[in-house]
Amino acid sequence: MADGEKGVSMLLAEERAELCRIGRQMAAGGLVVGSAGNISVRSGDLVAVTPGGMMLDRMSPEDCPVLDMSGRPVEGRRAPSSETPMHLAVYEESGASAVVHTHSTYGAVVASTMTELPPIHYTTLLLGGVVRVAEYATYGTAELAANVRKALEGGRRAALMANHGGVTLGGDLDEAYENARLLEWLCGVYVRAKMIGEPRILTEEELAKAAERGLRPPEYPRREA
Repeated sequence: MADGEKGVSMLLAEERAELCRIGRQMAAGGLVVGSAGNISVRSGDLVAVTPGGMMLDRMSPEDCPVLDMSGRPVEGRRAPSSETPMHLAVYEESGASAVVHTHSTYGAVVASTMTELPPIHYTTLLLGGVVRVAEYATYGTAELAANVRKALEGGRRAALMANHGGVTLGGDLDEAYENARLLEWLCGVYVRAKMIGEPRILTEEELAKAAERGLRPPEYPRREA
């Protein structure tokens, strides 16, 4: 939609408004700093994504471009986030309908020092299991997208990116955002525990018993063909 158009309905208007709402919550909660981080939501064969180089708490729906699944622009006045290739790769790999990418403090600490986030708490299961750290690659590249895809294999709902940040998935934006908050909480618990001593990590048997009690991520909603 061109600047200045009035009375013309936008594609994915509701989804673009949701990006703005979640963006404000992410900024207020410290999950992003400045213009870092990005969000997207998929509806059918279209994806609405946050624009590149813009603070997430200052967006309007019109700022959020709409793309097709190949990354071709369909509507919008701004260029999409540089991390769009990663978002599209995640949608190809999973049944997710929303992706949240954060630059949160504790997530970045763990992503810069570990190869995975040890299961320090049973709510790790809500993220699909132990959170892997994707190998480092330059932001916005196909290599990073491929590394994140690999880290999310096996139905994971979250991954960390080495020396970068985190990415979480959901059946909708609220779920993806809550998974981002949970990931940061788990990272924070682990980092703080290391300050006191060596954290006690849950065993596979202990995690399995928690899973038997029904602790697992909800299934993604079916998409219409």
